[in-house]
Amino acid sequence: MYCHNPDMWESGGRAVTVDEAMADILRYRNFIRSGGVTFSGGEPLLQADFVRAMCEACRGEGLHTAIDTSGAVELTHCHAAMDAADLVLLDIKAMDPEMCRALTGQDNANALRLLEYCEETGKEVWVRQVIVPGYTLDKAQVKALREHCAKFKCVKKVTLLPFHKLGMYKWEKLGMPSPLADVREVTAAEMDDLNF
Repeated sequence: MYCHNPDMWESGGRAVTVDEAMADILRYRNFIRSGGVTFSGGEPLLQADFVRAMCEACRGEGLHTAIDTSGAVELTHCHAAMDAADLVLLDIKAMDPEMCRALTGQDNANALRLLEYCEETGKEVWVRQVIVPGYTLDKAQVKALREHCAKFKCVKKVTLLPFHKLGMYKWEKLGMPSPLADVREVTAAEMDDLNF
């Protein structure tokens, strides 16, 4: 529901090879040498084989890699990409499976399995959750997220991100009604209240 890139759903884009993408990335080596390369989207694990190959190519160049994922893709399709990355940025949409379904159209089972896999393999994970009024702006839900994440040694950080409307213009430009058009942004005071 709160996708800020609906323009990417059917963009057509252009196909590139790993070598072409790496050539572009390496142009910025000086800029990214203290950070790395993050594969995001949309959902990068929909192209898991390409992401795996890119992570391996980046490793060959000494570049740190992160995969920014919702965890929606079945682990059987993406575990090799997960293994190849240095870090996983896992956006758990909601701990409650039905709330997750309301926000994304599917429950959180794949995301939670991915987190368990990262624990088994020792892959570092930063968990994030977008706080949306009427959905995840709820202390009990945030507490459930924190308590669940506390069980995992692989989780090094849990970050709450305030819902914003910066990408709303894209929905309007595409003539698509955003399901969250009437939802207000989260206030700083509300975010402070959740960061207990």
